[in-house]
Amino acid sequence: MFTQFKFDQILLDNVKRQGYEKPTPIQTASMPPALEGRDLVATAETGSGKTAAFLLPIMQKLMAEPRGRTRALILCPTREIALQTNEEAGKLGRGTGLRSVSVYGGVGFEPQTKALRTGAEIVVATPGRLLDHMGRGNVNFRDLSVLILDEADRMLDMGFMPDIKRILSSLPQNRQTMLFSATMPSEILSLSNRFMKNPTRVSVGRPSTPPKTIDQAVYAAEQHEKTSLLLELIRTEDMDSILVFTRTKHRADRLAKQLSHAGLRAACIHGDRSQNQREEALDGFKRGRYRILVATDIAARGLDIQGVTHVINYDLPAVPEDYIHRIGRTARAGASGKAISLATREDGEALRDIEMTLGCDLPLSNAARPRTAARAESRTARPESYARPAAVSAQRTPQQRGPQQRVPQQRAQQQRAAIWPDPKPASRPEPRSTSRPEPVRASRPEPRRASRPEPVRASRPQPRRASRPEPRRDSRPAPRSPSRDDLPEYSNVGIQIH
Repeated sequence: MFTQFKFDQILLDNVKRQGYEKPTPIQTASMPPALEGRDLVATAETGSGKTAAFLLPIMQKLMAEPRGRTRALILCPTREIALQTNEEAGKLGRGTGLRSVSVYGGVGFEPQTKALRTGAEIVVATPGRLLDHMGRGNVNFRDLSVLILDEADRMLDMGFMPDIKRILSSLPQNRQTMLFSATMPSEILSLSNRFMKNPTRVSVGRPSTPPKTIDQAVYAAEQHEKTSLLLELIRTEDMDSILVFTRTKHRADRLAKQLSHAGLRAACIHGDRSQNQREEALDGFKRGRYRILVATDIAARGLDIQGVTHVINYDLPAVPEDYIHRIGRTARAGASGKAISLATREDGEALRDIEMTLGCDLPLSNAARPRTAARAESRTARPESYARPAAVSAQRTPQQRGPQQRVPQQRAQQQRAAIWPDPKPASRPEPRSTSRPEPVRASRPEPRRASRPEPVRASRPQPRRASRPEPRRDSRPAPRSPSRDDLPEYSNVGIQIH
């Protein structure tokens, strides 16, 4: 009983109101160290009650602390898990006065900003949108005391590590850190030890195993036969609430339309759908408006949808751990369920990896086991039942042709013999081949191209510039100023002086 953990009576009443009679094995093993404030790494199968395993100890601790400040942060990989965790916190924390807010992308900032600034005690967030609010100064983690990483392997392994490191750098060092997940690979576990202090490790059941109450089966089919086989299974088997997984978004949309055209109430959910569309599809599936929900792996992690009777893998996942998360959507909280996988010939390797992870062989229900890559060469041979090309069939003799090809020819020969009987049974000469020889095409000689001589470009003579002769310098001596000696001598003859 939950009374052994000495929870507040308000919490015990809420637990009873939710229909929880006794704690699950993971809750029994993880709640004591969580209540003591120790770091924790908890691993258990899907549908074992991990969400309540960390929410109840958090609320018990926060009820004794001042209100109006953010005390606990829960990081989730997807919007759907954040919404579901926040909804569960509201149910378990009813009457405690604790407030919780979900922070995720795809919607406006204003409602989230208002809730964060007023000091909600519990913040459930996806890493990307939380970083946006931190950049805008909308959240204050100065008084934070508890950090939860839900679906820890997905958070650390699927590209969230840079965001998580940025978030951890802004959180107080003196805090309690707890990791919860269905699978915990060794490399992820060693990585998580970097920001935890002597964590307590709790593992319930063998790692990487689905609940034992799930009946698993594999149906072999070609790719083009999957939809017809799915419709046949839905009509013949007693299926109330069906969750169908595809590998791509485009295939999820197409399959949901095909099921709707077949008269089935089906909805679709994947990453390209808007937040309102995703919430409407999930709410309609939970309330029974939709009998079938077609989804990609976005819905495989952490979603707690009560009453899912069948999980169908329309496409096998690429990672064996995702197979465990997928089929874990049924048989929740000890209930029974069935998981059906549609496998093609090309899925042999993926099916073998899943069986190695599970440690057992999955039963085949309708055909031989899909071939692995080692047998791929045997698939290349075309079966004899396939129709041959007309050109190949025409080259075969009547004795080599099949019975369907010989019978019409024999009937034609009998009809010709009845109308035109042959008086001479002499052997007829073999008909000459009607194939015409391939005409030999005379190759035309290429016309000779007269090589024209390169035109000689007459080079214009450069005009000679007439060189002006230098002026001759007169070699005569420069004139001298006359002197007295140069004057002519005059005689006094005939000169009269008056």
